Amino acid sequence: MSVASLFGFSAPADIKIHLTDTEQRKGFDMAVNRSQPRERLQLYFDREPVKGEVKIKVGHGKRLEHSGIRVECVGSIVVFNDSSQSKEFLCLSQELAAPGEALKPTMEFKFSNVEKQYECYYGINVQLRYFVRVIVARRMGNLVQEADILVRSYHQPKEVIAHSIKMEVGIEDCLHIEFEYNKSTYHLKDVIVGKIFFLLVRIKIKHMELCIVRRETTGFAPNTYNESETVSKFEIMDGAPVRGEVIPIRLFLGGYNLTPTFRDINKRFSVRYYLNLVLYDEENRRYYKQQEITLYRRPEDDGLPQEVAERDGDAD
Repeated sequence: MSVASLFGFSAPADIKIHLTDTEQRKGFDMAVNRSQPRERLQLYFDREPVKGEVKIKVGHGKRLEHSGIRVECVGSIVVFNDSSQSKEFLCLSQELAAPGEALKPTMEFKFSNVEKQYECYYGINVQLRYFVRVIVARRMGNLVQEADILVRSYHQPKEVIAHSIKMEVGIEDCLHIEFEYNKSTYHLKDVIVGKIFFLLVRIKIKHMELCIVRRETTGFAPNTYNESETVSKFEIMDGAPVRGEVIPIRLFLGGYNLTPTFRDINKRFSVRYYLNLVLYDEENRRYYKQQEITLYRRPEDDGLPQEVAERDGDAD
């Protein structure tokens, strides 16, 4: 809350940021802040320019004395549970107006060849965002307005493991299960295909489920902080299995809110995904096995043509 609104005064000026050429861009509704409604963000690529105009409107009969107006193009990582880990890894600045009172009705800006090396991420304890920030410097406190843009990456991992993977859940002389799935690297609209083999069953299994778990890791070792959330929970069996039974699995990823896998982004955070196979017996004891999978984003996942994967952006 600003000082002006705290004491019931109106803000001394209304600042609006308009990004140009947005009509030609793909837009996505994103929850930049989980406590606020989604907002429409325009998609930008690495090395593309970020340009637009700033309009500052002062109330009738009012004056706005300032010590200068500048616009910045910012890339920022915010770690909510440890502010010392937060960092602005990109900050380009341009002066829009020298100190004084006079204001142009429209002030244009353009940042050319902007390096956007990371994809945006809006998580539980960490956020990576790009935005345009306008700062009106004042002796009584700066006026600041921001406008977010969306950056995504469409690079396929160098190592895509296409052969089948097996993981086992077992208790000696009581339970032996094999879960075989088709690969360990998936795009965001992919399908996990697999089978579960019951090789030995001497305990009373009540039901079984397959979960996708997202794990955020922030901080530096040994002071790291992990936050896990279950993105999906898919029940694959209800009732007691018998030895020799085989259950097929088809889990469609497109219906879930997934992101690519992020590993050690700016040495600030990582986001990894895991498949959890969980069994419950009649006494509600849990038996589970966890296997990491890698997720990546394709242009097709966002309704874009394949050629944008090789796009370097317009460096004008």
